[in-house]
Amino acid sequence: MTSDNGSRPHRLPDVGAYIREQRRNAQLSLRKLAERAGVSNPYLSQIERGLRQPSAKILKGIATALQVSAETIYAQAGILDVDPEDDGETGVLRAIFRDPDLTDGQRRELAETYERFRSDTVSRRGRRQAQDAPSGRPQEEEFKETVTGGDA
Repeated sequence: MTSDNGSRPHRLPDVGAYIREQRRNAQLSLRKLAERAGVSNPYLSQIERGLRQPSAKILKGIATALQVSAETIYAQAGILDVDPEDDGETGVLRAIFRDPDLTDGQRRELAETYERFRSDTVSRRGRRQAQDAPSGRPQEEEFKETVTGGDA
């Protein structure tokens, strides 16, 4: 795809490059990510190279397969506007502490839970990378483990 002046549109390579970077960080092959995301291998390759503009539904599937937030990928694709100064974590915490419908105690508890989830996710990803192989566990089990602390 090209713009009217013949140059490549800026946002397509950005989302594709971001997806490729996340895939490599997760040590997934293109084929494995395509399988997990429910898209064809050639289509995912075209997305990564900036040749295709995936729908929000496809991006959500890729985000789920990469275990990153859909919002992050939507922002990379230009679907969701974000403050470039905001690193995501700060924005979430800012929103929690600005919400007028939460009590101070609820704000603290929600912020602590958010931080714990982030920490657990980073640890889990580190363990997976150290094992150098996908766990094969369904994501629902991982979510239950996170929410219940492993008592699922």
